[in-house]
Amino acid sequence: MAVRVGVLGATGAVGQRLIQLLDPHPDFAVAALTASDASAGKTYREAAKWRVDTPIPEDVAGMTVGATEPDSVPDDVDLLFSSLPSSVGAAVEPDFCEAGYVVSSNSSNARMAADVPLVIPEVNADHLDLLEVQRDERGWDGALVKNPNCSTITFVPTLAALAEFGLERVHVATLQAVSGAGYDGVTSMEIIDNAVPHIGSEEEKLETESRKLLGGFDGAELDRHDVEVAASCNRIPTIDGHLENVFVETDEDLSPAAAAEAMREYPSLDLPSSPDPLIHVFDEPDRPQPRLDRTLGDGMAIAAGGLRESTFGLQYNCLAHNTIRGAAGASVLNGELLLENGYL
Repeated sequence: MAVRVGVLGATGAVGQRLIQLLDPHPDFAVAALTASDASAGKTYREAAKWRVDTPIPEDVAGMTVGATEPDSVPDDVDLLFSSLPSSVGAAVEPDFCEAGYVVSSNSSNARMAADVPLVIPEVNADHLDLLEVQRDERGWDGALVKNPNCSTITFVPTLAALAEFGLERVHVATLQAVSGAGYDGVTSMEIIDNAVPHIGSEEEKLETESRKLLGGFDGAELDRHDVEVAASCNRIPTIDGHLENVFVETDEDLSPAAAAEAMREYPSLDLPSSPDPLIHVFDEPDRPQPRLDRTLGDGMAIAAGGLRESTFGLQYNCLAHNTIRGAAGASVLNGELLLENGYL
């Protein structure tokens, strides 16, 4: 029997991706939708300006959108996927957890909280056990798990594959698609024939979230990895797919061939949304490219290429679909991990 789930912030760009991914899901069935007060009471078809590249699912289109509060969600819903703006998420996600709901959230609030697991299942599934600490400390019957920033998700799996060589320093420059800012986030006059060399607070997210994801968990608390990470974030005029240039310094000598082998062999998981392979490594020096490679693994794979030696150690490029692997798909994958580990 499918697990009944809900989507908080269902009418936004990530909320629509969640609806798209959940509609054919083998384990989850959408049973509740919430959005702003302006959308509450409308059917989803009326409330959502549907912009995803597949038709709106008919069984969801006629559902009534509720207000984003616990009383709007039926008690038999086991899992909520949150795509709320961080300011709204900070205010209401704890209310849902106190009311007994398990929340898999894409929102940036609380990602770095000491008792909130920040999870990429293929990288640090064991961090999910931090939920036991969270429930003890906060007295929640529910729980809150986060997926990281869309650019963090893009390069951290490649770093995890190289961790055996001893990560010392990482420099990453991102070339981020406009969809990462939401439908109204970047105007055409800003981005056409242009690149914007700043995205507010993005650098800090990559530098801090990566160390938490790569850190260790001893059953009581997390220790961040001691790798030094420096980031520069840029917005470019691609629609989907964040491309990143990564420079890695390691304790041990690391050749491009050894790095490619480690990435290719990095394990996937037996979860419905986890691609196999997780990391697709190109031999071509001009790959990956957003338009050509963002849908690898149904948009859930990480692509890497251009591996070469540099004065900073190893240099390579990586790419992920930012609204699928980097947002909605990441939340769904965390939901699958929650189900597998008995939290639903």
